[in-house]
Amino acid sequence: MKILVVYPYIPYPLDRGTYQRTFNLLRELGRSHAITLIALAENGKGLEHKALFEQFCERVEFVPFVHPAWPKFFPNRLLNPVPVSIQHWKSDALDKKIDELLAEQKFDAIHVCDLVMAHYFQRGERAKLPLVVDRSRVDLQFQLAEHSRMNFPLRTRLMRYEGYAKMWQYERKTAKRAKLEIVCGPDDETFLRKWVDPKMGIEVIVNGVDLDFFCTGEDDVSRATEPTIIFCGAMDYNPNVEALRWYFGEMHEPLRRQIPNLRVLVVGKDPIAEVRAYANKENVTVTGNVHDVRPYYRQAWMQIVPLRIGGGTRLKIVESLAIRTPVISTTIGAQGLNLEHDKDVLLADTAEDFVRETARALKDEKLRKHLELAGLRTARARFSWKMIGAQLANVYATRL
Repeated sequence: MKILVVYPYIPYPLDRGTYQRTFNLLRELGRSHAITLIALAENGKGLEHKALFEQFCERVEFVPFVHPAWPKFFPNRLLNPVPVSIQHWKSDALDKKIDELLAEQKFDAIHVCDLVMAHYFQRGERAKLPLVVDRSRVDLQFQLAEHSRMNFPLRTRLMRYEGYAKMWQYERKTAKRAKLEIVCGPDDETFLRKWVDPKMGIEVIVNGVDLDFFCTGEDDVSRATEPTIIFCGAMDYNPNVEALRWYFGEMHEPLRRQIPNLRVLVVGKDPIAEVRAYANKENVTVTGNVHDVRPYYRQAWMQIVPLRIGGGTRLKIVESLAIRTPVISTTIGAQGLNLEHDKDVLLADTAEDFVRETARALKDEKLRKHLELAGLRTARARFSWKMIGAQLANVYATRL
């Protein structure tokens, strides 16, 4: 098939979970189908990576994009039925480039990344093309979960209510327009069928891991001498910020009372001031952006994933499984991955349970070794990008 792929960013370097998903799925899709890629180059960055994408795409077009200022609530935002988060990604240059490509050749399908690119195919002749929307998260589900956990000011909460109503309508409109929506886990599918459209076309394609990059042999894992836990992810992302706030607010000191020599690694790009401040605590390191996360995973005895805001699945977990760093997570953090407590990972949903299970694993080397080996087997059996990409290619071959 000839597929036009439209991304709101250039997914490289692979320093965000969404970039890992979109890059690897695109590369694998290119093994079986003819891909033309258009991507917005945010603030003109990433243009130098074009040759990389040309290795597996027939044609690559990067369109420079500068994020506009957010519109005033009244009248620009309030009177526009389109959610402001969708309006934000409007680009006349991208619109023109799509017209040029559609005039030059016939495509069998359009593949867009996330809801923000779907609006480019809602009108005119474009609306007749088979549309596939790949969701790194379900926007409405994510926003509602975020709202329930984040302490937004009253004015912000009222503005968000306006956004939720519009997003719900926009989700329903897109569900009717799209031939298929691809989501990261069964919980995303359940939400969409319950709250958006029970009859919409949905395919679950889970997130994966580059096994060649992350898998290690027995001799490659050298744990720190002191008990060490890691939290990995983008440190300007609200769910990660809230997870750390919960950990340091309710779990860190109780855990230290049981593990006095505990060390904590907070690893990820763009830490906000709140996250950077955790480095003032004894034996806590906040790294900021790192070129390679693997040495930090290998030091850690455990990865903690105290996420309470859902949507999508967690690449940090499948990376941990592949590199043999045991994981303790909330069920929300591990949603969609179908992992079993005490077999693949440890699961805990209250602060007390999270502390107890983390301490149990840090004190029990046999348990950690069991989780290491079981997690690696699971990663190899179920989370290879090659395997997951082949599943997506087959979806195109059989459902469109």
